[in-house]
Amino acid sequence: MCLNGLNFHRKFAIIKANRKGYKGMYRILIADDEEQIREMILKKIDWGAIGFSIAGSAENGLDALEQAERMHPDVVMTDIKMPFMDGLQLGEKLHETMPAVKLIIFSGFDEFEYAQQAIKMNAAEYILKPIDAAELTETLRKIKVQIDREVAEKRDVEMLKKRYEESLPAMREQFLTRLLTGRMPPEELAARAQQFGINLRAEGWAVALLRVDRKEKTAQVLKGETELVPILLKCTAEEELQAYFQFTDFLMEDCLVVIAEVNPVDGVLPLVNRMNLVCKSARRILGTKVMAGVSTVVASPVQLQQQYQEACSALDYSAVMGGDKAICIADVEPDTSARVEFDENDTQQIIDAVKLANQQEIADRIGAVFARFHSVVLPLGQYQVFLLEMITALLKVMHTYQIDDTEIFGQDNSVAEIIPQLHSPQDMQQWCTEICTKISTNVERKRVNSTRTLTQNAEQYIQKHYAEPEISVEELCGYLHVSPAYFSTVFKRESGSSFVSYLTDVRMKKAVELLNATNDKTYLIAQKVGYTEPNYFSYVFKKKYGVSPSKYRNQT
Repeated sequence: MCLNGLNFHRKFAIIKANRKGYKGMYRILIADDEEQIREMILKKIDWGAIGFSIAGSAENGLDALEQAERMHPDVVMTDIKMPFMDGLQLGEKLHETMPAVKLIIFSGFDEFEYAQQAIKMNAAEYILKPIDAAELTETLRKIKVQIDREVAEKRDVEMLKKRYEESLPAMREQFLTRLLTGRMPPEELAARAQQFGINLRAEGWAVALLRVDRKEKTAQVLKGETELVPILLKCTAEEELQAYFQFTDFLMEDCLVVIAEVNPVDGVLPLVNRMNLVCKSARRILGTKVMAGVSTVVASPVQLQQQYQEACSALDYSAVMGGDKAICIADVEPDTSARVEFDENDTQQIIDAVKLANQQEIADRIGAVFARFHSVVLPLGQYQVFLLEMITALLKVMHTYQIDDTEIFGQDNSVAEIIPQLHSPQDMQQWCTEICTKISTNVERKRVNSTRTLTQNAEQYIQKHYAEPEISVEELCGYLHVSPAYFSTVFKRESGSSFVSYLTDVRMKKAVELLNATNDKTYLIAQKVGYTEPNYFSYVFKKKYGVSPSKYRNQT
């Protein structure tokens, strides 16, 4: 039995080799509807010797596009003539969504029109069939040099040092820092906004934060000069964002801060999508996880203090969810207007632990705060004031997640009555730890319930709309009011499959039901389960069940 034109065991061996011996090499996807051509390409080229590995192969354009979206190859080699989607259409799609991918087009037609179309989509090479292994090898060597040069330009230490030295002056960074931390008088903002690139006439504003994972060691691509990592993030973000947004960015500690002008009608989703691409691009260069957090939209830069705090919280969520993606705070906290951000660092650290940490971390953070208080002599009343401020913040967290007060404080107790009964800092610390642990447990339960509900709603939507050919993850996310990046992470974790896989499974199950229960022709069944192209429906069905729809019906 063959899988995409390759013997299963042989293909498994190639994949295994890719994961082990070919780690770090550039990845290639081969698309050609002729099995002999694919076999010849795979056998005749010494891939490891020229710095490449095979990421996958496809026998039609649609399958190749789906694989490219999952695998993100560096090079795609495709024939022009293929079923369901030809090589030129595939090239156009890749040029739109993955402009960095190098495209090699094969053709049996020595016609100027085809070559001209290939040039328009920035194809790296246009090769006539029959394919000569030596010619293809030399072409791949040239492409590798080109990719090496592009990556080297981004990694070049001297270039990054120069960008570092030429980065924004200290006055500009100080101005923007004061703006985001709420220490900027409105009159000063109005007087100096133009000087530092702030357009006060913009319709909306949002803040995005970007940084590498603090728990991982940065790859040695910068020759040990880790202070250049934020500069690399800055360069990458500017390249991805400059064609789509008006923005100003600067470095703040180990983070890149982006203050972007956002159209309130479009919302923050376009910014989230671009920041996702920034994460992926930076990850490829650094070899370590990169994460981003994005705030909601406000109408005035005077309000950006709250948006900065939202972006900080979203950045923490991105880290907890594994990194390599941008998280919008609106996706993970249902009512951001109810969130409270104190300037007091002690209270904020404990609030962050309640939202994101485990029980031990909560106890450690509270213990650290009280330990510092123990180092000085304070009246008991000052402890009580601090505790009241912290409980006020915790009550607003509870309100955000709709947690009942009685679940935390008991049926007959009130905070105003409990705190005066705590007669020592030790009693307060123990009570505070117990309360924070209870709230944290409820927050996690609410979050889990929310993601399960989101997944259930998505599954119901797919079950209802699977017959619509144009159904897409973007359309579904618009219905659910979440970003595609957050949805994909949650849906995969809860359902165990991607949107495309789940939709395909639903369609195939419905197709089996129709094959068993009706005498409809195959092309009618294809239409009823969402496929406009009967041949592609048959291809997907055979890939799923091992036989064509007609043979399946005859066997039952």
